Amino acid sequence: MAQNLQQDQQDRMNWHWRNTMRPVRFFNFDARAAFPFLLLLLHARWSTLFLVTLSTFIFWILEKNGLTFGAAMRRLRLFFSGDERPALMSFKRRRLRDYQ
Repeated sequence: MAQNLQQDQQDRMNWHWRNTMRPVRFFNFDARAAFPFLLLLLHARWSTLFLVTLSTFIFWILEKNGLTFGAAMRRLRLFFSGDERPALMSFKRRRLRDYQ
């Protein structure tokens, strides 16, 4: 039993590198989704409390559906920008020229 406990403790000391890419959590939410709480601390009003509660609920629903905060922001960007996102803006694209 004591040897098992010592082995577990030694294994845990070697696991620290595995946790370096885990997302930072704040009350079981992604820490980036906790930004509205900072807004609530700076501007404490009933309307801000409502917005913080609403955003927390929305992020909770997204995480229950398997969508992380980063993926949700990418999907929101896709919603606003559309499916086609060229690498160059339209005025910087080269036009085809036909010299005859």
